[in-house]
Amino acid sequence: GNAQSDEPRKLSKGDVALLQFALWAETVEADLWTQYAELGGVGPSGGGAAQAQEEFQGFIGGNPAYTLALQNLDGDMPQYITDNTDDELSHTAFLQAFLRSRGEEPVNLEPFRNLRSSKATGARQIKRLTNLMDLNVDLSWYTRYRSGKNPDLGTVFKGPFVIKNQPAIPLDDTDTPPTTNPTVPIAGRDANRIQAIANTAGFHFAFIEQGGASLYPTLAFKATDPTVLRILVSIGGVEIDHFGLWHDKGANAVSQPLAGVLDPVTGLSFPDLNHPATELTQTNKILPEPCNFISKNLPRCSVIRPTSTQLAGAVATVKAFVDDGLFTGQPAAFLQLSMELAVAADSVQRKF
Repeated sequence: GNAQSDEPRKLSKGDVALLQFALWAETVEADLWTQYAELGGVGPSGGGAAQAQEEFQGFIGGNPAYTLALQNLDGDMPQYITDNTDDELSHTAFLQAFLRSRGEEPVNLEPFRNLRSSKATGARQIKRLTNLMDLNVDLSWYTRYRSGKNPDLGTVFKGPFVIKNQPAIPLDDTDTPPTTNPTVPIAGRDANRIQAIANTAGFHFAFIEQGGASLYPTLAFKATDPTVLRILVSIGGVEIDHFGLWHDKGANAVSQPLAGVLDPVTGLSFPDLNHPATELTQTNKILPEPCNFISKNLPRCSVIRPTSTQLAGAVATVKAFVDDGLFTGQPAAFLQLSMELAVAADSVQRKF
């Protein structure tokens, strides 16, 4: 063919809007996961060697107390955290490069690296996009995925308990000395504090990734170009994979032998959700329960939910992250840009 036909097709304005919002979400995720990996991940000797330059390179030794507390949820947590971080960094790098390859300028959040780092051992002292030191972690997903009802058909869910104004990473070495050894059963002020922080992280991991699990199909429904559809479905599948992993790990914080940890600073308690175990609390029920889907007149079906623009689209995602406390300290200009990108993505209509 002639040179013209070998050129990649220019993307429609709508498809660009979908990819720009996906890039926004991945940039945010990459920032928060990088903080988790610095403090609770693994270094190259722990099997965390970067295979490519876009993978996580920021490990300077980790935080021993936080890492031990995370390993009380699962012994492999440091590797999982680093791998999840690598995944988000790869999504970010790919979306940037793909947009450029189609003649588009990728959204750039670098000017908004305003937020301070943790002062705890292991954290690099660099500016961040996201705040992990004072979070309100929505747990409605925990109940939603155990229920036979569907938010897209009007059901509103509450979580099994409330996580409010809680750090998900250690703040500094005074609050959580890095020499703290949180052995099970957890006892003493410092061990309870660092374990409560790690437990919060475990639930926050699942909250973030269930958001991605719902966002990507919602964006994909709007895509026109087959390559854009392929990108959104393929990255979205990884977000779903992440959510399944973290659902399992977070649940270990609210089952024996770890259940009952009490944060001595915030008063947050992690209950035993198996005492008694109900359909909506039992911790090992981590696979999506069949639920109403499309119509209550059809048989229940095990699906990712929600997948409506109203509940799972770009604007809903920004609002959920704001409510989470992820952007506390960011200026109005950051939220304005985020909402502009979100509204543009939600407004896209698929062209047949």
